Formats: sequence, C-alpha cells, structure tokens
Amino acid sequence: MLAKSFGAALVGIKALPVEVEVDISHGLPGFSLVGLPDNAVKESRERLRAAIRNAGFDFPTQKITVNLAPADVRKEGSGFDLPLAAALLGATRVLPEEALAQTLFCAELSLDGSLKKVRGILPVALLAKELGFRLVLARADAREAALVKGLEVWPADSLAQMVALLRGEEAPSPVEEPELHGEDEPLEDLADVVGQESAKRALEIAAAGGHNLLFVGPPGAGKTMLAKRLPGILPALSYEEALETTRIYSVAGLLSPERPLVTRRPFRAPHHTISDAGLIGGGVHPRPGEISLAHHGVLFLDELPEFKRNVLEALRQPLEEGRVTISRSSLSVTYPARFQLVASMNPCKCGYYGDPRRACQCSPHEVRRYRGKISGPLLDRLDLHLEVPAVDYEALGADRRGEPSSRVRERVEAARGLQRERYGHPAKLNAHLRAQEINRFCALDAEGRTILEKAARRLNLSARAYHRILKLARTIADLAREEQIQPAHLLEAINYRALDRLLAP
Repeated sequence: MLAKSFGAALVGIKALPVEVEVDISHGLPGFSLVGLPDNAVKESRERLRAAIRNAGFDFPTQKITVNLAPADVRKEGSGFDLPLAAALLGATRVLPEEALAQTLFCAELSLDGSLKKVRGILPVALLAKELGFRLVLARADAREAALVKGLEVWPADSLAQMVALLRGEEAPSPVEEPELHGEDEPLEDLADVVGQESAKRALEIAAAGGHNLLFVGPPGAGKTMLAKRLPGILPALSYEEALETTRIYSVAGLLSPERPLVTRRPFRAPHHTISDAGLIGGGVHPRPGEISLAHHGVLFLDELPEFKRNVLEALRQPLEEGRVTISRSSLSVTYPARFQLVASMNPCKCGYYGDPRRACQCSPHEVRRYRGKISGPLLDRLDLHLEVPAVDYEALGADRRGEPSSRVRERVEAARGLQRERYGHPAKLNAHLRAQEINRFCALDAEGRTILEKAARRLNLSARAYHRILKLARTIADLAREEQIQPAHLLEAINYRALDRLLAP
C-alpha cells in the first residue's frame, strides 16, 4: 500500500515543498525514515504511533518505509508530524487519495493526537497558495496563515478532526482575520527629550534617508533615550514590508497567536555579550540573527566598543548589501537585513573625556585603545557621527516639552515621498544609492565640489565616506524640499563626519 502527502521544509525565510511517501509492505514490523531528516523528524515515529492510536485509528504493524523528497534538502522540525500521519492514514485507506493530493500539512502532534503550533507557518502558507493547495494546520497557527489572502486555511484541533475535515464529515471552521493595526502601547515620544537639539536633528536626517548613526557622549547624556525614539519618527510599515518582516519572525518562532502580523518597525537592542552567530545569524541549523530581526527597523548597539571585535566586523557586509548569507557545508541560507544601525559609545573608557564638569581618569594611551576598538571600515559605514554633551541641570528642571515625534514624522514622510518619486521604488532610500546612482542623483555645482574636496583632504576621508557625505547631503536637501544640493546642505553633512579623525585608531 502506497500513499503520498505534502509538507514543507524551511530554507531561510522560504518554504520548499516536500513529498512524504509512505509504503506499507509485508515483512517484519519496522519504521524506516529516509530523505535527510533531522533528529526532530526521526523522533516523530514515536509520536505518530501514540497519536494515531489515541485518535482512534489503527497503526500499521507491517513494514513501513517513509521517504521525504527531495532527498538532498534537509528536513527539520516537528512540522512534519502531520504530513507523516496523513500519508500513513492514506496508506491504510483512512484518508481518500484525492484529498491528500490537494492539501499541504504542517503541525506537530501530541501523544493524545492533538495538533500543536510550529514555527515558520507564514512561509508555508505562502507556498501553499503558490501551489494552489489548501493548508491544514493547528488552530493556534490559523490566524498567522490567514495573512496570506486567497488561501484556503483548514484549522484542526486534533488528528481525528483533521480526518473528519478531509473526509467531508465536518465543514472547516472560518478563520478570524488578523487585525492589521499596531500595538496599543504608544511609542516613546521625542518631546520627552530635554535639549539635545543637534541630536534630534541628526535623528530626523537619519530617519528621512535611512542612514546609520553614531552618538558619542558621556554617561547619562541621553544617547539611549534618543535611539529608542527613532522608531517613533519612522513611517509606518507598508503591508509588503510588514509581511516580509513577519516571515522572519515566523521562522524565528517569535510571533504570538494574538498578534500574528508585525505592524511596527522592529527595534532590537542586543547586549554587548552577544556572539557573532546571535547578531548575524547562524548556528548548526542556521536561524535569523538580530540584524535580520531588525529588518525594516532599527538595530541599536549600546556601548559599541564593548562588543567583540569579530562581532562588529561581521556587520560590514550586511550594512552594504542589506542581506546576510550564512554558508555551511551542506547549505547556504540568505536572510534579509535592511536595517538602520544606531550605535552609542562613551568618548573614553571612564566616559568623561572632554567633559567640562568631571575629570577624565584615562591616560592618552587608554583613550586611543578604547576608540581603536571601532575599526575604520566600520566607522566609514556610519553616516552620521555626533557628539552628545551632557544636559545642563537648569534644562533638566525646566517644564518645557520639545517638538513631538508626530510632527517630525510628517517631515520624514515628506522627504521619503520625494525619494519614492525620484527612484521609482517604494523602499529605495538615499542611503541605498550605489556609486553610479550617486553621480546621477547627488550632483554638485562647482562651489559644492570645491567644498567637498577641501573637506576630504582635511579629514582624510575614504572614498566610501566621501560618497556617504553626498548621500547625506541629498537627504538634507530633501528635508528642505530642494531639488539641487546646496552648499549649506553639504556643509551640514560634512559636519556630521567631523568625528572621523577623532575616533580613528
């Protein structure tokens, strides 16, 4: 007796179809599973035996051979429990063959036959729609799958209910469509930040053009407070951006059944003890790292020099490419990683170098060594460098609120609207311009070229820093609603690179 069902294997944030073939033949009782399964899939044989029996069906006592095709793709996770059970029940003629041919299965089985949720349902749902299949899954995963419009979703609580659905003995229950609004908790407002007008201006420029930003200042100056308010001045996620971000969180297993869609731009702030695999992604079976979880959002690295050197250096390629490729001997996985990097650091190890109110305890050698932890190539990739001085005590006691985030967001959205019109792509920002595009969209007049050449020689800028000044000036011009980059825009952009020489090792 032979039967076939369909499951899915996750590769990166995509799902690939897997044919689950079951053959029951005469011979000594046994269960052979082939097709490059991992340990979780191999262990499914014990769950299957108990779940099928407790659901009221007979488990075959003959020789069972299971093949997961294609055989060269590694099969991971407990989501193969349900397609394996469906194929076994098809081979014993419990399920009709025509029902199996039109269905994609994905769920974990409990020993009592109930269905449990698994990670990565959204990519599986997208695959099911692409194949023209319906999707049978655990009820806890139904709202996430319902994000895929036009997909027929059949949730089930148990194996017995799944059989009843596929036999036509029970009608599938409707799935409640997920709400597409954001979380109720309000974002932190820029109006709460006392003083620091230059830093607020830098945040606005970074948000408008998608630029990376570095704050340098003493402890308690408000660097973290400012960074946490960047998501509040960024435009809302489009549905396409939200769906792509949700796919990453789905694969990582970080979605909640109550809110299956990521509707706000992520803000990730990993601790400085994080490993390179935790930040970039990886592991024996590669998973998304913090930079991918920050896709379409903000990655905040507080106390930048405290991060391990190899961890920081691994950021260089993703910052340029907007994606990260993790290679292993058996596979290569690419995750999207288009994020804005906001970093903060003290000017020295004790934190008070240059502070007029407290004396620095560090020697010149210690100051150089501390700053030297940030390499020149990484510093080049940070568009704005800004000193954040300590706030005066008088200002802290003043009962005066600054400009709210909502008003700043309006200007940011207007600047991004100009970029959409200019580049003809909804997600293209000034920070993403390539070299040939810089020559076209960031052209300078004779005065501007003279200013930039003098600055490049005086600050000893690299070619990358030179181009990033041009992209930054383009964003400043967009905020001013100017078509041409003016000398004032260029001078402001150069001013944000003034720490290049100060922070160089």
